[in-house]
Formats: sequence, structure tokens, C-alpha cells
Amino acid sequence: MWLPPASVANVRLRQMLIGYARVSKADGSQSLDLQRDALLAAGVEEHRIYADRASGKQDERPGLEACLKALREGDVLVIWKLDRLGRSLHHLVKTVTGLSGHGVGLKVLTGQGARIDTTTAAGRLSFGIFAALAEFESELIRERTVAGLRAARARGRKGGRKPALTKAQVRTIQAAMAHRDTSVSELCGELGISPVTLYRYVDPQGNLRDHGKRVLGA
Repeated sequence: MWLPPASVANVRLRQMLIGYARVSKADGSQSLDLQRDALLAAGVEEHRIYADRASGKQDERPGLEACLKALREGDVLVIWKLDRLGRSLHHLVKTVTGLSGHGVGLKVLTGQGARIDTTTAAGRLSFGIFAALAEFESELIRERTVAGLRAARARGRKGGRKPALTKAQVRTIQAAMAHRDTSVSELCGELGISPVTLYRYVDPQGNLRDHGKRVLGA
């Protein structure tokens, strides 16, 4: 049946509860049962629970990626504790802010974030405090970094990370990479570096890149 625009605006989207659980070890020594049981008790259906066995610091969490893709406007993401979702306070705030922007709520069942339920006014206020703390933390880090660089310059030192390779190592890499039969894996093994690091300094033909030029003063 056709509804006039005013009536369409009043139609409430069906709320779907989607759960996410995570344990740090993938060797089976940690169980998801506790989190899964809590999510089920909160009303999340078994087939709507996504899970990962991975460290919270890892970028790749296929369970979380699938969970976020499954969420739609009006849905609520349910987690056991805040630390199950974010790699850091900043990452957590960024994730939840993104969810809110798509009309998805967040509900935390236990721990320090148990008051957070972004589908309610009080829950949004609690999360707002977390967001303010994340912004404050980022600003402190930035200020300390700037102050440290200024102090270093005042003492005649240049700021920034020290090069991973010495001049001699860069020259060795240059000479080795100029030969087509050089094994990159063996060369990296001898120097104790990864191929990613090697290619920051030279290209596949042994020509210097920006990192290599800085080390050699070219």
C-alpha cells in the first residue's frame, strides 16, 4: 500500500542485533564461549555472531570485516567489552563514529564501557566522553612530539627516525641488486632486514630511492 511522505518518515527500521567476539590466541587456548554466551543472552541470534581469533593490534580481522559489512542502518552491534572491538582508543572512536554515521548503534555488555549504548541519549553521552579522551590523548602525543623535535634541533640534532641501514649496507645492496642473479631473500637474510625495508632504499635495479639518498647524502 502506498504511504504519503509523512507516513514514510514515521516508519521505523527493524532493529537487528549483530554480535562480535574476539580472543587473542588462535591456538585454541582461549575460548569464545564466554563472549558467545553473553551475546546470546543479550538477544543476538547464533548465526548473527561474528568472531576472530587474533590479537587486537592486528589490522587483519576477517570476522570483524564481515561483521561490519553485514550491519545496516537501524542495526545494533553488540560486543562483550570495548577492548574486543578496537585496536586502540583512537581506532575504537573512529570505528564507532563511522557506525553512527551509517545509523548503526553500539551496545557494550560488560567492563568499563557497559554504560555505552549509542541507541540511547545516556549511552551517546558516555561514548562522547571516550571520544573526547581519544582527542585529548592524540593532542598530547602531538605536543610531546613537537616539543621533542624542537629540543633536539636546539641541541643541533635533526629529528626523525634513525635510518635502518648504514652507508656501507646501502652500498652493498646497490652493488648486489645491480646483478640480475642476486637473490633478494638471501640478501635480506644476510643483512637481517625484510624485502620491504630493502626496497625503501633501492629499486629492483639497485638505483637509490629517497631513503638511500638520505643515508648516502646524495
